[in-house]
Amino acid sequence: MLSATIVLLIYAAGILAGLWFVFKKAGKPSWAVLIPVYNLYVWLRIIKKPVWWFVFLAIPFISVFMVMLMLVETAKTFRKYRMWEQGAAVLLAFAYIPYLGLSTKEAYTHPDKLPPFKKSKAREWADAIIFAVVAALIIRTFLIEAYTIPTSSMEGSLLVGDFLFVSKYAYGPKAPNTPLTVPFTHHTMPVIGGKSYSEAIKLPYHRFRGLGKVKRGDAVVFNYPSGDTVILGEDATNYYIALMDAEIMAKARFGSEYQPGMGRQLLYQQFGDRIIARPVDKRENYIKRCVAIAGDTLEIKNREIYINGVKTATPQGVQYSYMITVDGSAYLDQLWEKYNITDIGQFMHGYIVHTTPAIAEKIRSSRIPGISSIDMYPQQPGNAIFPQDTLNFHWSLDNFGPLYIPKAGDRIELTPQNLSLYRRAIVVYEGNKLESRDGKVYLNDQPATHYTFKMNYYWMMGDNRHNSLDSRYWGFVPEDHVVGKAVFVWASLDKNKGWLNGKIRWDKLFRKVR
Repeated sequence: MLSATIVLLIYAAGILAGLWFVFKKAGKPSWAVLIPVYNLYVWLRIIKKPVWWFVFLAIPFISVFMVMLMLVETAKTFRKYRMWEQGAAVLLAFAYIPYLGLSTKEAYTHPDKLPPFKKSKAREWADAIIFAVVAALIIRTFLIEAYTIPTSSMEGSLLVGDFLFVSKYAYGPKAPNTPLTVPFTHHTMPVIGGKSYSEAIKLPYHRFRGLGKVKRGDAVVFNYPSGDTVILGEDATNYYIALMDAEIMAKARFGSEYQPGMGRQLLYQQFGDRIIARPVDKRENYIKRCVAIAGDTLEIKNREIYINGVKTATPQGVQYSYMITVDGSAYLDQLWEKYNITDIGQFMHGYIVHTTPAIAEKIRSSRIPGISSIDMYPQQPGNAIFPQDTLNFHWSLDNFGPLYIPKAGDRIELTPQNLSLYRRAIVVYEGNKLESRDGKVYLNDQPATHYTFKMNYYWMMGDNRHNSLDSRYWGFVPEDHVVGKAVFVWASLDKNKGWLNGKIRWDKLFRKVR
């Protein structure tokens, strides 16, 4: 499969080959094509565009859009005004520009000597729309994109209803895995439903050079790793949780006749074609904080995070779950509003709230009438916690690890005991077959004692530590899932309030993401 880099090199080589002959027809030296920067200057003179275009040609990825404009202007100098001709000059430039340069039927005309061309109103609108869509797509794909916060997993730093800008260029933008997609959609068509993309063309993972790399403490947007397979529909649940439940059900139903995989059969009998697989770039977008990078050893002890044995600073605003026990006489709406507590659950004798330790202590020390106690909600080990292997790992949200985060090029030992930690990375993310038989490990049907990782991995956690579906549930985030860095909140709306009573959080607008 051709990589994005090879495709771009073929495209660029075709354009340069064509421009060699276009320059000659325009009365310019063909050798100028081979001199970087100077070739752009000569090209701008041929299509008679101002030198200040160089400013935009120097901006990464915006330069792609500018080259598209120059290709269209080049087509015009050969009196190609029809939409399909100008479209071919951009989409098929590697072949169309050489055609213009080599064909004896096609003659260059200086822009000053071109006859006036009158566009119809429909054509003017079409050109304007295409211009806007292409420009927006390039900016959205390679530079910056707007996102919204749908859940409270980052509450304390980011609120439900925050609208933020995510820099794709911070870590280097990814080439789309599925380039054939309806513009400005993610994976589903609005209103009518159904897939908004086609997998007829699938590109391998490639990341262009960016400003830097993922660092500990960054608020990172990424494609949800466990979103590779999903169950559609309003009554659907997480596929992997449903699969675990189905396997438990199958063991109970079939008893001694149970075999691994029977639960999966039950699941497909129930949901059928509502179970679909999605490519990496079409999985749900999540935002969490990176707490460990490739090569780190992570451990959580009593809610405190240790990286490589060193305790790390807790991000400002980190929240936990607390049980507020009440005697029935408490009226707490004003309390929630006073301390901006929005993530609230209810049980028989009170409430479960998610807030910071400082606010929990204020509530405790205030001795509010009707509140009997406020205590940290205990977090217990369970099957839902990564690596879903309670036989070997009794981890919880508050006490987890130690766990090594794989780095590209790392060679780790494989044992039946640690397979559950790295199985998904080796099998799903890096495309291998991995089995354990008779106390031995088999990699791609060959006995193996070690594995060398191909990608870097990261560990992501929400700031709302007890109410965040994060790496503690589904494990590592591969580098090919990383989308960008959250940098700026430009709007914030409280979904629980109307426009006339404070829906806009004025004090939360235009703030940098911590």
